[in-house]
Amino acid sequence: MVAITLPDGNVRAFDHPVTGMDLAHSISPGLAKAALAVLVDGEMRDLNRVIESDATVSILTARDDAALELLRHDAAHVMAQAVQELYPGTQVTIGPSIENGFYYDFARDEPFSTDDLEAIEARMREIVDRNLDIVREVWDRNEAIAHFESIGEVYKAEIIRDLPGSETITVYRQGDWKDLCRGPHLPSTGRLGKAFRLMKVAGAYWRGDSRNAMLQRIYGTAWATSRQLDDHLHMLEEAEKRDHRRLGKELDLFHFQSEAHGAVFWHPKGWSIYRTLQTYMRNRLEASGYVEVNTPQLVDSVLWEQSGHWGKYREHMFVTGSEDKTLAIKPMNCPCHIQIFRQGIKSYRDLPLRMAEFGSCHRNEPSGSLHGLMRVRAFTQDDAHIFCTDEQIESETRAFCDLLQSVYADFGFTEIKVKFSDRPENRAGSDDVWDRAEDALRRATAAAGLEALPNPGEGAFYGPKLEFVLRDAIGRDWQCGTLQVDYVLPERLDASYVAEDGSRQRPVMLHRAVLGSFERFVGILIENFAGRFPAWLAPVQVVVATITSDGNAWASEVLAALKERGIRADLDVRNEKINFKVREHSHAKVPWILVVGRREAEERTVALRCLGGQAQEVLALEAALVKIAGEARMPG
Repeated sequence: MVAITLPDGNVRAFDHPVTGMDLAHSISPGLAKAALAVLVDGEMRDLNRVIESDATVSILTARDDAALELLRHDAAHVMAQAVQELYPGTQVTIGPSIENGFYYDFARDEPFSTDDLEAIEARMREIVDRNLDIVREVWDRNEAIAHFESIGEVYKAEIIRDLPGSETITVYRQGDWKDLCRGPHLPSTGRLGKAFRLMKVAGAYWRGDSRNAMLQRIYGTAWATSRQLDDHLHMLEEAEKRDHRRLGKELDLFHFQSEAHGAVFWHPKGWSIYRTLQTYMRNRLEASGYVEVNTPQLVDSVLWEQSGHWGKYREHMFVTGSEDKTLAIKPMNCPCHIQIFRQGIKSYRDLPLRMAEFGSCHRNEPSGSLHGLMRVRAFTQDDAHIFCTDEQIESETRAFCDLLQSVYADFGFTEIKVKFSDRPENRAGSDDVWDRAEDALRRATAAAGLEALPNPGEGAFYGPKLEFVLRDAIGRDWQCGTLQVDYVLPERLDASYVAEDGSRQRPVMLHRAVLGSFERFVGILIENFAGRFPAWLAPVQVVVATITSDGNAWASEVLAALKERGIRADLDVRNEKINFKVREHSHAKVPWILVVGRREAEERTVALRCLGGQAQEVLALEAALVKIAGEARMPG
């Protein structure tokens, strides 16, 4: 007798082993038709695998988020089958699902072209129409190796050889085509549907190692419905328009060049955004009780060895020497902040001590991973460390989360997800220390009223962390803020304070950031606003543009009045038609244009045009100044 407990708590009993498909049919024919896979005690399985013992089971359909990864994995298999049907002799290697899609790596001498992608996609649709049964088979290890070598699939044979001896070797067959895979998979290719699109071809080294052969990777995207696919493709199209690298060039904000690979050359307008953002954060931190510090760029390797960073991050550090010392350009600020904390005797009355630094850091990121402002080698963090007692963790976490949400709201980001990242495999500190840190962070998370999604194994090497993920205007997620609870570094670097009872105690160290790096956050803002920044952040807030030279003198007075109010303004007295000037400054996304001519000079008025509007409003200068200064005021 097998007892199956359904999600609603009902129990169905079977007097024989039952498959997920049998269970779906027993519930309703409609469910059996829609079923894609089953969750058996939380483990996803093929519909046709036998459930041999009592279990809690749920049927997955295309409406379930968990099924999306399955669809994408099957799309990779269908693509691989299409490629091998169209281009005999091509070897398949690995083909996983990834965020928003899938890829497969192929070994083929001739490069794939755009036309090839169209042909592959058409063949994929044919394979879906064939509705081939997808069958799981368990093979003997040696027989599997011999088989794949016999058909020229040397990469598959290598994968099998490298699997642990205890691993069950499973092969999935769809029609005459088969692939080595752990699964699970859909019951047939027809269940995949046709909401997929092949996107691009890229190079990829076998197993990610540059010493190995170069393969061809075909990327695709797959969704449960055509509507979801269309929405995703529209988002990609919109993202391309908003690409911060393109807008950075168009708006004259920054550039990169090979002589400083991974470092930003900020132009005046881009640096204005950067400085305004930094001023805003400095104001918010000062109002929240933080003290600002500054620490050295070059630090002796001895300190990094003591903290544990040398063993974890040495390959990402830029290292130099001076006399008999090995120095590293700091990749993060935390060990240096502990050195400030250790100067003089600290009392429990000094805690919490909130220490902030706009710390300039450098990390030797692989050149292939660099991506505009989003991934650089030289960056500045809005970094801070809170030294506190165990009892203060909850209140400090609440205060930080309130600050973070308020800051994000000032930029229009109100949809925020939180992830709880627990202990990684490669970590410092005992299990008891990690138990203590994780328990403290979980309690603090609950006290802050946050619901955190599990993110297993992604904590820092010294402590668990919360990751704050914001959603932008076109639905993309960006991980920015973090909060980490750390008992390890204060111990390693001998930080202590005098407790109320006179004893020496270790402080808890909360590592926290709101924006992350300024460089990356500016990139996110460029794309979120499509270059059309809020007035308070815009590098040029107002342009005073003349209709004819008769307005030049008045335009200069208006400019002076704007600058006196602290408004970032430019003057355009070129001998060009006013429509040309308006169009040019609108393209540069200037929030306001003040048009002046002979009449405005005589009446001491301005014609105000707002970005995106067709009409203009004639105002007295003082009224225009009040309006602009009010709307351009920095939040907070």
